Amino acid sequence: MSANGIAAVAESYQKFNPRAYLQNNYMPPRANFTSEEFAVPWKLRCLADAFATGEICGRTLIDIGTGPTIYQLLSACDYFEEIVATDYLEVNRAEIQNWVLGEDSSCFDWSPYIQYTCKIEGNGEPWKEKEQKLKKKLRRILPIDVHQAKPLGSSLSQPADALVSAFCLEAVSPDRPSFDRALRNVTTLLKPGGHFLMIGALDESFYLAGEAKLSVVPVSEADVKESFAKSGYRTRNFCSYVMPPSLKIGVDDVQGIFFIHAQKIA
Repeated sequence: MSANGIAAVAESYQKFNPRAYLQNNYMPPRANFTSEEFAVPWKLRCLADAFATGEICGRTLIDIGTGPTIYQLLSACDYFEEIVATDYLEVNRAEIQNWVLGEDSSCFDWSPYIQYTCKIEGNGEPWKEKEQKLKKKLRRILPIDVHQAKPLGSSLSQPADALVSAFCLEAVSPDRPSFDRALRNVTTLLKPGGHFLMIGALDESFYLAGEAKLSVVPVSEADVKESFAKSGYRTRNFCSYVMPPSLKIGVDDVQGIFFIHAQKIA
């Protein structure tokens, strides 16, 4: 059943519209930077605080299922020599590549995100410097299939020091067993003792991205913690955010957001 379900998910994503997805989730009202009561500032705070510990660092960080977004990588800039973006869809990889190259004037404007991240990090870093730093460190943008035992094929010469993922595994898995297998698959990309920061949807069954209506496997806080434990992780931190009524805008049925910082047991 899972194999058929995974094939159906892959087919549904052929209609995925990156610009519609960005409009739905990364523009107001969800991207309101006046308060951490809004979804986007909450996510940026979780990431900034995790990296501020100084524990999550090394040579390589891999972003699992980057999609058309870069916000989840902003606070990682100072802690890794190389950041690898990955996505199943060529349209999403192209969106990231266009942002890195700065050749497409119609690219999504991430400057409010970068400015806000610099503000909450409190290091006095000019936002343009952070932007250029991330662009220089995003050296590779690779295809990935989290449902394969080797999600990156032969593209990875050695395990990464850390993984980041935002709204990927639950959104490409037709059921809990598929979610768990996908988590185990991507865990092979991480070295023992390495850190995994994941942001995802709580109790969501679908979201829209243009003409595409994408199914999501609903997971609870307990489900996420259990899946990470079964995949050989120790949870270091777990936070959740309840989606307020004002941000339930009809583009999905998400009830909340989770953030987990887990460490792979050596």
